[in-house]
Amino acid sequence: MKAALVPDLGRWQRGLSALNCEVDAVQLAQLQAYLSLLYRWNKVYNLTAVRDPAQMLPLHLWDSLSVVQLMRGETCLDVGSGAGLPGIPLAIIYPQRTCTLLDTNGKKTRFIQQAVLELGLKNVTVIQQRVEQWQPKHKFTAIVSRAFASLGDFVTVSAAHLQDDGRLYAMKGRYPAQEVAALPAGWRVAETHSLSVPELAAERHLLALMRSV
Repeated sequence: MKAALVPDLGRWQRGLSALNCEVDAVQLAQLQAYLSLLYRWNKVYNLTAVRDPAQMLPLHLWDSLSVVQLMRGETCLDVGSGAGLPGIPLAIIYPQRTCTLLDTNGKKTRFIQQAVLELGLKNVTVIQQRVEQWQPKHKFTAIVSRAFASLGDFVTVSAAHLQDDGRLYAMKGRYPAQEVAALPAGWRVAETHSLSVPELAAERHLLALMRSV
């Protein structure tokens, strides 16, 4: 794995500490290598609008890791994973959990595959498919999306892949009051968390959705 493009170790340590995210030397190296890989591929394949690696750290990595202490479940599906966010950072932090990263975009899933290979992630599966057309062999205890769709659309396309007692985790900016009010019948917000992302002043929220009993 190549050296980090953001070499300030103190900055990494401060960010991870603020997120209450404990990592060992291998995990830190994997997070740094992922950021470097994303930067290099982005110059050619336009994976993200964020060009500056120094800004990728808070806008992508810290943002993804802000939900680490809040998500539950041993099997996780990342819907609309894009460049592997939040799926790859979550898989690095929790190597004991199995993570499936799904996206329709071929260049993005190719990048994720390369990242999984270079980072040595044994707990990640990459799928190029539309989530509503995909037919997995098992259902998931947790399904996460990061700015993927409205809450209603997220439920509609993902619910079939969720275990009965599982949770959908929607990562949002501002609290989506109108989307909450328009949730499909049979669904409710089980938890709402206001997220604090190091080096970002913007609002961030995590909503956990469950089937109504």
